[in-house]
Amino acid sequence: MVFKMKKEKVLVLGGGFGGVKAALELAKDSHFAVTLLSDQTEFRYYPTLYHTATGGSRANSSLSLAELFSDKPVKLQLGVAETIDRKAKTIITADGSTHEYDTLIIALGVVTNYFGIPGLPEYSYTIKSQSEVERFKAHLHKQLIDDNKPDLNYVVIGAGPTGIELSGALPAYLKQIMKNHGLRQRKVHVDLIEAAPRLLPRLPLDAARAVQKRLKKIGVKLYVNSIVQGLTPDELTVSGKPIRSHTVVWTAGVTNHPFFAANHFVMMGRGKVAVDAYLQTEENIYILGDNANTPYSGLAQTALADGSFVAENLKRRADGKDMKSYKVKKFVTVIPAGDKWAAVIYGNFRLYGWIGYALRSAADFIGFRDLEPWRQATKQWFTEFGHQEACEVCTIAATADQAR
Repeated sequence: MVFKMKKEKVLVLGGGFGGVKAALELAKDSHFAVTLLSDQTEFRYYPTLYHTATGGSRANSSLSLAELFSDKPVKLQLGVAETIDRKAKTIITADGSTHEYDTLIIALGVVTNYFGIPGLPEYSYTIKSQSEVERFKAHLHKQLIDDNKPDLNYVVIGAGPTGIELSGALPAYLKQIMKNHGLRQRKVHVDLIEAAPRLLPRLPLDAARAVQKRLKKIGVKLYVNSIVQGLTPDELTVSGKPIRSHTVVWTAGVTNHPFFAANHFVMMGRGKVAVDAYLQTEENIYILGDNANTPYSGLAQTALADGSFVAENLKRRADGKDMKSYKVKKFVTVIPAGDKWAAVIYGNFRLYGWIGYALRSAADFIGFRDLEPWRQATKQWFTEFGHQEACEVCTIAATADQAR
């Protein structure tokens, strides 16, 4: 008689960096039956969403979860995790479906926070998903074509990495749209608004100053110590003063996923979930990436490392070995600001310019390789050099440029 080993049921919530990495690693071990529950069919590669939002290929920032796990023993489920029953060890989704687990890994990411500022949810744009990116690009095209000139001001709120990446890429993208449509070239005004005394408040001052100098050189105007107070269809109010604009992009605020507060998890500073030395918040419940109260929570590299760490510890436990304690890792930060320029920051090391941009491109390849085999990762990386527009005129122009 042959006895089959009972597999440990691992349920992963979230199809982002941490969740996908944990599922991929656990799928290599026959001790586990892995299910990944996500509210999206695609994995979003957030570091390149700004590139997609300024004319880049959609494929550069989006990977199909079905393709990622096509040859892996991982069960994919589509649904919104809503309630946890700790006693029954189940997750109930918004549609009433129940998902069992022996071990639960939660990597749900964060959600947009408008801090109660009037008008922002209704009138601003965001670029945290493909649908948001397409809405933003459609607006840019429509506004330029309908008005036959740029908006008075293109305003990006939040001088963190995403705000800098987007504001740095916008001037060239807007000029390209005007060129493609035969519009008269006019000066483009891009404003970057930050409530803190300087941009990149979590990074060293000298690096922030170098990025600020670069943004100024390409025509981006920076407003610091500036509080956003409200938005109407025609203007943004900042520190009591109006800025006329129909194009305001919010990149400033996020908050932890509402699942945790709704299900009474223990919360710590910055609204993150309390975890122990194994990233465990309760028995057999692990928290990864943006959701966990760790020093570098919020970085894609942290989420990937967390996914690998928890998966490795679960393998060790299944093999009867002691689990290892979590070690905080400080990663290299690379921030693009305009065409072929990026700042590289690691401890006291700095590098600026086109070499930094090349390193960022290499980092994106490493990011894809963390999730895909060499061949697929290489194919994914090459999408960085492609262009994609819903606009037929811009598509024809981009095709002609690539053919030259």
